[in-house]
Amino acid sequence: MIVNRRVAEIIIGAIPILMLLGLWEYLTVTKIAPPTLLPSPGAVFMRFVQLLGDSNFLGHAGVTLYRLFCGFGLAVIVGVGLGIAGVGSPLIGSLLRPVIRVLAPVPKIALYPAFMLTLGFDHASKIALVFADAMFPILLATYQGALAVDTKLVWSARAMGMSRTKALFTVVLTAALPSILTGCRIGLIISCIVVFLSEMISSTDGLGHLLVRAARNFQTVDMFVPIIAISALGLLLNAGFNALRTRLLRGFPEES
Repeated sequence: MIVNRRVAEIIIGAIPILMLLGLWEYLTVTKIAPPTLLPSPGAVFMRFVQLLGDSNFLGHAGVTLYRLFCGFGLAVIVGVGLGIAGVGSPLIGSLLRPVIRVLAPVPKIALYPAFMLTLGFDHASKIALVFADAMFPILLATYQGALAVDTKLVWSARAMGMSRTKALFTVVLTAALPSILTGCRIGLIISCIVVFLSEMISSTDGLGHLLVRAARNFQTVDMFVPIIAISALGLLLNAGFNALRTRLLRGFPEES
């Protein structure tokens, strides 16, 4: 029954993608969009498959993944740590809330020029932008999830001799895990978008750089390949994270 439901979800989810590909093919076949501006999906996918065997292209993809995972990993550590600490300490919570209210709505891309000036044009500025964008949804999800944990669980742990800090990072963290993982999933999707965007703005490597370089040389087929690549990476990362989430939340009522 579960397998059939998942197959149905995959089929339903594939319908809009197939419709988009059909529209793309229609625009190229009917010449509504000139082939020089919009190549056919077949040509783009053939070029994508060809470049999968190119070590230079894979090197650029590896650079993008390195920046993505570094920024996202830091966002998880800081976001979860601050979220739990904000619930456990009234002082940290009172300091954290106004900072979140002020900084969370700010488009982090506006900070990128400052990151470039202070951290340089290589990995550090791009990792910092990914971190800044991904950290807030993780922090908010952790904080709200930890606040919703039944205080009786903490009282029981304290009554058994557990310290306040240990209770926070064992009982509260475990109980808030579904909310935390939801925030992490949002942060991962944001990380994919932001790392690509940062490489488009200023970089000499990475998938975003390949797109800009191809556009400048009017190589439209090669211009679409990085878009397909980052989309495929996003799908794979999302699928892998969902599998990890299912494993970690095994036994939780909402997952059974």
